[in-house]
Amino acid sequence: MSTTTKQNIFKTINPTTGEPLASYTYMTDAQVEDTIQRSHKAFLNWKSKSIEERGEIIKSIGKELQNYKAELAELMTDEMGKLLKQSYQEVDLCSAICDYSAEHAPEFLKSEERELSNGGKGIITYAPIGIVYGIQPWNYPSYQVLRYTIVNLMAGNSILLKHASNVTGTAKLLKSIFDTAGLPSGLFNVMVIEHEQSNAIIEHRLVRGVTLTGSPVAGEKIGEKAGAALKKTVLELGSNDAYLVLEDADIDLAVEKSVRGRIYNNGETCIAAKRFIATEAVYEEFKEKFVNAMNDLKLGDPKLDETELGPMAREDLREKIHEQVQESVEKGAEILCGGEIVEGEGYFYPATVLGNVSSGQPAYDDELFGPVASLIEAKDDEDAMRIANDSRFGLGGGIFSKDVKKATELAEKHFDTGMIFINSFGLAEPSMPFGGVKDSGYGREHGGFGMKEFVNVKSIMIMENK
Repeated sequence: MSTTTKQNIFKTINPTTGEPLASYTYMTDAQVEDTIQRSHKAFLNWKSKSIEERGEIIKSIGKELQNYKAELAELMTDEMGKLLKQSYQEVDLCSAICDYSAEHAPEFLKSEERELSNGGKGIITYAPIGIVYGIQPWNYPSYQVLRYTIVNLMAGNSILLKHASNVTGTAKLLKSIFDTAGLPSGLFNVMVIEHEQSNAIIEHRLVRGVTLTGSPVAGEKIGEKAGAALKKTVLELGSNDAYLVLEDADIDLAVEKSVRGRIYNNGETCIAAKRFIATEAVYEEFKEKFVNAMNDLKLGDPKLDETELGPMAREDLREKIHEQVQESVEKGAEILCGGEIVEGEGYFYPATVLGNVSSGQPAYDDELFGPVASLIEAKDDEDAMRIANDSRFGLGGGIFSKDVKKATELAEKHFDTGMIFINSFGLAEPSMPFGGVKDSGYGREHGGFGMKEFVNVKSIMIMENK
């Protein structure tokens, strides 16, 4: 494959202005193969290092991220349009992942001893398996990478990264940061490649695991390809998370957290609050206050302190969400605020609230990956939970109630999702597992769980001679 032909060169675009940022060239097949071989060679050395030795380098990465904080944050905002202050928060989260993983890996990966039924001794160890290939999206350009990379490096594996093309600059800067922090050469590799090359990587004999964060459609395709090659996968896919406003909720708190949950990261978050289900007793009050708060949000340059909502990451994404809004309206939904494409440069879309949302509309059935909220009225608390679970997705969700015990019981016994926030909205916590069920995928990251997704759980059984 030639890298000099025009079609193998692509540009990144600043979504705030619509102007090009940089040009990149896809790797040749020979470069891909060479990178895989170097990654495997680096793994063979890295796996022999102690967990403590690995941890020192991982902690250095966390520190180096802080040294590059301003540069990395600016680049993320330039490439995908998130608020600059949220880009800074993302860097802090990445450093926290490094620190948590380095500190707790000895505990999570510690060998276990068990008694055997025949009187012998059993030992369970967690051994690294080799190269883990990650296919990652653009919406959290650094966090999505660090989330799977750091735990797998701690486990002793090596990493290949195929990042979304529109955040290629961030991927390459992360590589520089890892190098500067002292990560041995070959352990972290950025693959600037096309789809056909990605498929070949999944099938490669030296690649032992595949992890994807993306849409359910992408998950189906990657899961099928990896399964055909007998490769373990972790799939973190989309969702349309429901947030329940129960009869005894603090409405002002619910409005504050719901607005933040819908428009954080410009609404482009898999675990964002998307469907807001309020019981009949509080629906009108919540609706009025929520719509007013969404309508008052300041849309503009993501680098300005006063801006509360920036542009969408790409023009095609703005077109898609507008089409979903229009189709929902055609099928009975009503626009309570927003709903019109903003004229001028950049890919801006206003904070939008849809009412009269019901099954059969994209606003009810599908994921709205942008600042569009679906407002649904429920008869009572039980009906609200029924509506929340009436979804093919199951990543996250939330419950607003002054009765924390009741809300916790609902979360434990009835909410069919992987993560539930009570009286709050959250994104990710290094100490808690991250992942979903149903069409939102499978496998877990964070909280020690991700560190064991791509390891060989070995059973060693010993019978002592008597």
